[in-house]
Amino acid sequence: MTARIYAGAAALALLAGYAHAEGHQPFAVGEGDFNWDSLAAIGEQYDLTGQTIDITGPWTGNEKEKVDKVFSYFADVTGATVTYSGSDSFEQDIVISARSGSAPNLAVFPQPGLAADLAGQGLLTPLPEGTADWVRENFAAGQSWVDLGTYADANGADQLYGIFYRVDVKSLVWYSPIAFDEAGYDIPESMEELKALTDQIVEDGGTPWCIGLGSGAATGWPATDWVEDMMLRTQSPADYDAWVSNEMKFDDPKVIAAIEEFGHFARNDAYVDGGASAVANTDFRDSPAGLFAIPPKCYMHRQASFIPAFFPEGTVVGDDVDFFYFPAYADKDLGKPVLGAGTLFAITNPSDATNAFIEFLKTPIAHELWMAQGGFLTPHAGVNLATYQDDSLRAQGDILLNATTFRFDASDLMPGEIGAGAFWTGMVDYTTGKDAAAVAEGIQERWDAIR
Repeated sequence: MTARIYAGAAALALLAGYAHAEGHQPFAVGEGDFNWDSLAAIGEQYDLTGQTIDITGPWTGNEKEKVDKVFSYFADVTGATVTYSGSDSFEQDIVISARSGSAPNLAVFPQPGLAADLAGQGLLTPLPEGTADWVRENFAAGQSWVDLGTYADANGADQLYGIFYRVDVKSLVWYSPIAFDEAGYDIPESMEELKALTDQIVEDGGTPWCIGLGSGAATGWPATDWVEDMMLRTQSPADYDAWVSNEMKFDDPKVIAAIEEFGHFARNDAYVDGGASAVANTDFRDSPAGLFAIPPKCYMHRQASFIPAFFPEGTVVGDDVDFFYFPAYADKDLGKPVLGAGTLFAITNPSDATNAFIEFLKTPIAHELWMAQGGFLTPHAGVNLATYQDDSLRAQGDILLNATTFRFDASDLMPGEIGAGAFWTGMVDYTTGKDAAAVAEGIQERWDAIR
């Protein structure tokens, strides 16, 4: 559809009859639990007939198919042409195109580090004025999302460059509801309760945890997620940020304490399936298997939202296995921090139509249209949770909406030699018996050496 569809109830009904009947779009406009009014408002505000918005990012295959469908609704109500190209080599491609002056209008960055680098080189355009206030007010833990999207420009001044769209949650503990019910265990609401439950399972003759760090050349990374979650549960968000940037040294007592919090679980033979010596050698993909054994070889497994891909075939999340929020300490007054990852939109070639697209990303409908297709989480507080494709995603979305702080995976933000090198290997050394302080000192020495 090339001509602009003027929005409003009647116009949206016409659009529904055209696009849905043609099979171009998965949801009929005006039907279901979607916030269709927010799409109508975009159509009423913008006439972009004849204008093109070019977007590039890391989404390919099935993900590209889903996001293309989301963008088609914007195109239909505004008259704009929206083209999205996904690439497995996005990180390299966007640097080349930005530096050569041939960048698309918008780029979808899989993590903030590269966006911050391009902003510092003057290759990104700040988001429209007022966007920071909007994010602060409309995203759960809004200040966290402002912080994650704010970078220094070429003159060193902080500007908001990124608005997040599609998020992953890592602060999850997976468990067997059947095993919990049979043993009479309740879901812990605090870290104190989680530690008490861990001890109770041991007293009852069971093994609380399955933990595995194996991942080929990347062995050790699951432990970094544990440590990051523990930093957020024992220290302030400001301390976490200082650690990520190395303003707080890796061998600071606060970081060592977080490593030892991980060790509380991973270095106790009674707590881990196979004993502490098995942690470093067990492949992370195989490590949840104990949840499904009869009797269970473990009762809990801390891992991100992607882990069901490695559960036994036919496993039904919500029945055979479920998850709960990896809880915070009740006595530390740090709220409900969530560790995760996510993708952000940034402007690489500004235009009025591009700004209009940023306004679309603020609408609930822009998020709900992917939520309903699956594989999408959002901190947008205005969305209707009923549009999530399934109960599992809805529960994860609820965790995001109840977060008081959100922080990105620290190892992904650190220099590669640290976050994808010394941190990984250091955690393997720690898990196999090396002192936490010595491990942290070694990681800091590596960091100092690359300056």
